[in-house]
Amino acid sequence: MAGGVVEELVKRAGGCAVIDGGFATQLEALGADINDPLWSAACLITKHNLIKEVHLQYLEAGADVIISSSYQATIPGFLARGLLIEEAEGLLRTSVHLALEARDEFWKSTLRKSKPVYSRALVAASVGSYGAYLADGSEYSGSYGDDITVEKLKDFHRRRLQVLASARPDLIAFEAIPNKMEAQALVELLEEEDIQVPSWICFSSVDGKHLCSGESFEDCLQIINASEKVAIVGVNCTPPQFVEGIIREFKKQTEKAIAVYPNSGEVWDGRAKRWLPVECFGRKSFDVMARRWQEAGASLIGGCCRTTPATIRAVSKALKGRTGH
Repeated sequence: MAGGVVEELVKRAGGCAVIDGGFATQLEALGADINDPLWSAACLITKHNLIKEVHLQYLEAGADVIISSSYQATIPGFLARGLLIEEAEGLLRTSVHLALEARDEFWKSTLRKSKPVYSRALVAASVGSYGAYLADGSEYSGSYGDDITVEKLKDFHRRRLQVLASARPDLIAFEAIPNKMEAQALVELLEEEDIQVPSWICFSSVDGKHLCSGESFEDCLQIINASEKVAIVGVNCTPPQFVEGIIREFKKQTEKAIAVYPNSGEVWDGRAKRWLPVECFGRKSFDVMARRWQEAGASLIGGCCRTTPATIRAVSKALKGRTGH
């Protein structure tokens, strides 16, 4: 079931589907203030128009998959803001509904054109890591403390996963998972809740050889390979210079589709909460690298932090020869 949806997506996209780019980056470009513990998810409370506009910009750039604005949206996070639990769950559903609305509106406008150059995009509901909720930098280290267990992580993710799945996205995207324990928890949770929406699990890495926690990709892929609920595996929020090597390593260890959507090359200082311009790649380099990632075996390619619709337009053109509008 899960693999069929992905195979069809990749086939319709011409062999490699394009994922959208940095969401918070583009919200800021449109004037949103996301200096907030909820980060980009704060816009779910007051800025629905901006969220929808970002989705539309990425669709116009050529994205085949758009990811909801729920990465840092958690029920505990919204409760801490003073919302009721019903309101918090409603905002999670809204994150998916806004993406679905943008996709459907864009698709209708595309069909009115005599020679449509797009395929109908899929919507992935974003699920960030436990560390993303903590917002203390642990999403970049994978160090959650000695008292965190697989069961506690399942309890943290369970209701959010149920609510997002009930909003009927096409995919569920577990993003920037920094350690093996959380990967194990997510795989077990998908089975326990019998989630019928195809999922992907993407890890984050700072050295191209291990998860942020220092654990091996191989150990995590063994866990994921045993799950029929997970259709796609990959990396995101990872320096682009490491991605080709990661793809080649993954190809040796899994038969699942591989997704990669690295950041721009800048480095995020999780404690200081600012970007360090250590090694920034322009979008020309990014699209050249995207072709290499496709040749190495990636089936879905996009961008993460600090990438923009211009980046995704360049990637789409490089992979498919189409430029968007």
